[in-house]
Amino acid sequence: MTASARRLTLPVEGMTCASCTGRVERVLKRVPGVQAVAVNLATGRATVDLTPDNDPAALAEAVEDAGYAVPEAVSDLAVAGMTCASCTNRVERVLKAVPGVRAASANLATGRVTVRHPAGLVPLDALEAAVREAGYEPRPVTAEPDAPAAPREAETLTRDLILAALLSLPVVVLDMGGHLGGHLAGGHGLLPGAWSAGIQAVFATLVLAGPGRRFFVRGVPGLLRGHPDMNALVALGAGAAYLFSLVATLAPGWLPAGAAHVYFEASVLIVTLILLGRSLEARARGRTGAAVARLVGLAPKTALAVRDGAETEVPVAELAVGDAVRIRPGERVPADGRVIEGASRIDESMLTGEPVPVAKKPGDPVTGGTVNGTGALTVRVERVGADTALAQIVRMVEAAQGAKLPIQALADRVTAWFVPAVLALALLTALTWLVLAPAPALGLALVHAVAVLIIACPCAMGLATPTSIMVGTGRAAERGILFRSGAGLQSLEEVRVVAFDKTGTLTEGRPTLTDLIPAPGFDAETVLALAAAVEARSEHPIARAIVAAAAAKGLDLPPVSEVAAVPGHGITGRAGGHAVAVGAARHLAGLDLSGLAPEAERLAGQGRSPLYLAVDGVPAAVMAVSDPIKPGAAAAVRALTGRGLAVALVTGDDRRTAEGVARALGIATVLAEVLPAGKRDAVRSLREAHGPVAFVGDGINDAPALAEAETGLALGTGTDVAVESADVVLMAGDPATVAEALRLSRAVMRNIRQNLFWAFAYNVALIPVAAGGLRMVGGPSLSPVLAAGAMALSSVFVVGNALRLRRA
Repeated sequence: MTASARRLTLPVEGMTCASCTGRVERVLKRVPGVQAVAVNLATGRATVDLTPDNDPAALAEAVEDAGYAVPEAVSDLAVAGMTCASCTNRVERVLKAVPGVRAASANLATGRVTVRHPAGLVPLDALEAAVREAGYEPRPVTAEPDAPAAPREAETLTRDLILAALLSLPVVVLDMGGHLGGHLAGGHGLLPGAWSAGIQAVFATLVLAGPGRRFFVRGVPGLLRGHPDMNALVALGAGAAYLFSLVATLAPGWLPAGAAHVYFEASVLIVTLILLGRSLEARARGRTGAAVARLVGLAPKTALAVRDGAETEVPVAELAVGDAVRIRPGERVPADGRVIEGASRIDESMLTGEPVPVAKKPGDPVTGGTVNGTGALTVRVERVGADTALAQIVRMVEAAQGAKLPIQALADRVTAWFVPAVLALALLTALTWLVLAPAPALGLALVHAVAVLIIACPCAMGLATPTSIMVGTGRAAERGILFRSGAGLQSLEEVRVVAFDKTGTLTEGRPTLTDLIPAPGFDAETVLALAAAVEARSEHPIARAIVAAAAAKGLDLPPVSEVAAVPGHGITGRAGGHAVAVGAARHLAGLDLSGLAPEAERLAGQGRSPLYLAVDGVPAAVMAVSDPIKPGAAAAVRALTGRGLAVALVTGDDRRTAEGVARALGIATVLAEVLPAGKRDAVRSLREAHGPVAFVGDGINDAPALAEAETGLALGTGTDVAVESADVVLMAGDPATVAEALRLSRAVMRNIRQNLFWAFAYNVALIPVAAGGLRMVGGPSLSPVLAAGAMALSSVFVVGNALRLRRA
């Protein structure tokens, strides 16, 4: 590798042989700037020496054009110094300009940036350098979840606020005295004019150079680079008032006659009031992240490990998979694991939102952070650290909180041009007053221009969406509802039809065999043993019900072979020398089932699932399996229909059984006997009939429908595949929480719209007032001090409005 080249290592997916590695090497060598390539089939990685002036994204494109894939990676950065929507836009722009970066999303409320790029092609130091060049300070995000940094920020701001207020007090007192006794030209206030102005200048200098220094340090460089932000507006406003006053104090002859007024009180109060607003805002934002902080705090710090037969208290961070830990009554479970000794009841409300403790015995799983009841347990650790369910929940909530919703796109487009537009408006305001106002007009021009600069801060716009998302998703997590993406909040609000899977979603998913009616010439126990022998090779809930029924009767199962399952139909095999087929009527197509059909219809009318059994090609019995409806299912359907939503049942079960369950729950639309691949088509048909669809499921066969729907909701008690395909996870496994998730989604979106309206309306209404529009028609002016107070109030209002969601 030459001194000028940099070495990049990227994973390549899809390579299966030596010819694959040769093809990848060839396409990479053709990329401009590539000096050397080495591809390793065993590790699935390509090492490339690339000259710095070439785009590494071209490497990923070349690999993908060759038919292989470079997986996408996500880098997270904490960025200090972002104070408004212009800041987040600026950070996003500089990161998107880094070669190889595909997307960047900055969140003002969390102070974090998420960057997407091809794995291995964008080093973290390149991202950090871009952030620093933009005038902000990057900080790495640790893998372990941590409490929000907002309280520390609030402490710093409060300290600076107190200092600014103490230094501003003499300026305000002297200015008030000056107004009582006359102006600098010859008034007799608390002190002679020159002395008063001089003392005000000293204290104003201390305020701007001390607590107000942050605005100039961050605002002036951005202004010089052509990317002004909120700090630039404050620096220009406070700085202009300060410099004008300094000239009026030290060289009044430079100003037109009668214009030598001092505005030191405006410069210091602008700084003080904005610090007050930021301090209140930081404290409020600290409360928006309280849900994550509480989740983080659920993890105990120590655990009682059993090593070499003795109990030893060790830090939880030192636990390893396979360790045994003792959990005494009332203690929190230190890590995810499985009970190996003892019995107790565990409070899992932090996971599910359900207050009733869950009984635990040997073999049952337990989750770190949950609270043990009155019994003592010994648990074998299965997951630790970042792999625990609690850590994954925290990451999921943080990911949702850091997401941008489609509704935020408008605010982003506006704020991208907002600050430059404000600067132009301030300049236009000054010129207008200089031209139209009677002499001396310089003071009036300055006052109104500064007021425009200060009042038109885009802080509220930047906070309007993320603060509501933070509070809303945090509140949802406390209720056992996990939004895996922020976009799920908006899409759930827009749904017009909710489609439920049946088994395991609306029903318990633990069916039992309720009826077995043999055909003439067949014995009930014999056919049950044959059916159970074949079904023992299946993991389907109905199969387990049949096997359990045979076990309950103590039947001996014959040996089986040639077992084959047909998803959505049934199962076949040889048992005890007989050909056995068990399944729905469609599975036994071609056989004469008319003798058993009346019984099947009767059982289906009772809401049970009829199954046929054939032995050696002859119908031998009809069986019925019943799956109890979950207690919260009927309430869920009533709540959804009460909100004007259509509710549908989509299931692979027999139509008559599905209709029986639907009648019991009050569901009007039933799509039954739907194969797993057909559930996606069912979602599409519901969309055509009603509009956006939410699908609720729990099984592997629900994954296509969960992915196809506008919003997929998976029960946390379901399969990992279903959870990964969903936008929302309902940890309790209770369908009643679907309505609760919908209520939260609507509350959050309503809150966001209120915030955005306030942020935009505030600027639309008050910028003309700050520019002196009312004064031109004989009304009052808005002073820079009042403008600073109003600006601070707007941000505090937006955050305070978002905090109302904590009671949702």
